[in-house]
Amino acid sequence: MLNKLKELLGFGPKTDLGAVIAAGGIIIDVRTPGEYAGGHVKGSVNIPLNSLGSQMAKLKKEKPIITCCASGMRSGSAKAMLQSNGFAQVYNGGSWMNLKKYEQ
Repeated sequence: MLNKLKELLGFGPKTDLGAVIAAGGIIIDVRTPGEYAGGHVKGSVNIPLNSLGSQMAKLKKEKPIITCCASGMRSGSAKAMLQSNGFAQVYNGGSWMNLKKYEQ
């Protein structure tokens, strides 16, 4: 249970997110447009969590996806949603601030 909670919050087994991005991974920021406008990772795509279900068709299932939000909770939900819809390479990046170091 604790490991599942850590994974949902982005504290699970460490994935080299920089390598995922370098390999063509895209960052999906699932915060609201207002939150996104207040600051975001350069090159990220804003798809609010409540819109993700209707926006999935725009995403390629074969591309790695990193989800992020303010703390890691919504991005964990987004990861689970994407995985349950056939996306295999999905990573919870946690807070968008955590991903700023990978900006190019």
